[in-house]
Amino acid sequence: MKSRVIKSILFVFIIFQCSGLHATSYVEKDDEAPLTRILFVFDASQSMLAMWETEQRITIAKELLINLVDSLQHNPNVQMALRVFGHQSHHTPQDCTDTNLEVGFWTGNAYTIKQKVRQITPRGTTLIAKSLEEAEGDFPDCEDCRNIIILITDGIERCGGDPCEVSQRLQRKGIFLRPFVIGIGRDFSEEYDCVGYYFDAMSENQFKKSLNIVISQALEATSLQVNLLDVYGNPTETNIPITFYNSETGKVEDNIVHTMNHRGQPDTLYNLNTTTVYDMEVHTLPPVKVENIRITPGIHNTIAADVPQGSIEVVVGGRTPYNFTVIARKSGLMESLNIQNSGEQVKYLVGKYDLEVLSLPRLIIEEVEVEQNHITTVELPQPGIAAIRLPARGFGSVFKETDDGLKLVYRLKENVKNETISLMPGNYRVVYRSRASRATFYTIDKTFVIEPGISKTVIVN
Repeated sequence: MKSRVIKSILFVFIIFQCSGLHATSYVEKDDEAPLTRILFVFDASQSMLAMWETEQRITIAKELLINLVDSLQHNPNVQMALRVFGHQSHHTPQDCTDTNLEVGFWTGNAYTIKQKVRQITPRGTTLIAKSLEEAEGDFPDCEDCRNIIILITDGIERCGGDPCEVSQRLQRKGIFLRPFVIGIGRDFSEEYDCVGYYFDAMSENQFKKSLNIVISQALEATSLQVNLLDVYGNPTETNIPITFYNSETGKVEDNIVHTMNHRGQPDTLYNLNTTTVYDMEVHTLPPVKVENIRITPGIHNTIAADVPQGSIEVVVGGRTPYNFTVIARKSGLMESLNIQNSGEQVKYLVGKYDLEVLSLPRLIIEEVEVEQNHITTVELPQPGIAAIRLPARGFGSVFKETDDGLKLVYRLKENVKNETISLMPGNYRVVYRSRASRATFYTIDKTFVIEPGISKTVIVN
């Protein structure tokens, strides 16, 4: 038999999203409050018989739970259910399957829950991980529900399970938000920081205050509106991916794509974790970050980011379709910002950009200006085709004639006699020497002109 350790009463509040795939549920705001379903997971292990302050732990826990059920039973937007563990089997031998849904969800079941709580007698062991795992299936399907678990326990896992792993895995699956943990009588932060947000309460009075804070955050309507501002300060920008990070850990908390609701206003985000400080990254080109965002519980929060946008479109003239890859950079910077293809419109923040067209030769177009809600069109000439015919295999290169001299454009392959390459319009030279020639005297310098959309055979002799 394992030695008993001093435990303290813990309430773990795990908020579920009923039908969504994200840990944080983002839905369109409705005038009617969604149904909130609360599953109480109650610890009836043998250690709950121990004394804590004025009463046994089980007595205090029962009283708090019954009072909580009383306070919620007349709320038309709340349903409740009860799961109990450690009450069916004795502590020895240890039964690590002793968890059961005693009262399921239905309207008006508060009396049944209170009666069942009064009948509970602590007997067995503490199996938190197993209970949380089983609780995942206690919520019937629902399209518009807020699912909450309130776990009442006086200690830590005793069946070898890993509540941290269960919590994190189900969070990754989008089953629930990061839990709230309230610990009484002992600092359990080391054990429960990985499960959820920990609140320390060293007395009954302090515990009740912490409980009220968590309940208010769980039940009150907290929402967030993200305004993506244009150059005039109006929230007209939308359809942009946004990532929310935990500002302390840097971990990704959620991803959304911003949208407007049916009223033409920025959509509202619900069920936010009000204890998390967020950093928000709006994935524009370039990205915009807003740091240290704090969500105030019980109110409609609004945050804004300046993301005025326009578009760049690179088009190729002529009748024959031709595609170029274009690298975009912030004007004056070397770091590549984006790669786009000619013929497509890509949004960028208002400002100036340098474009590098991967043509032969490469074209650098500097300080292309992007304006609010405007498409800046950059037109390129259609390339021509140079069919280069050599008398023999050898060593050669193609140069473009510029005001600053010859610019190397392309090195011819040494093992072929004929090549066809696309070149931008202009004046060119082929400088070539046969592999069999042993003197520079035999170098051939051949000039030619490329016109838009025209193929030209260049015979080097």
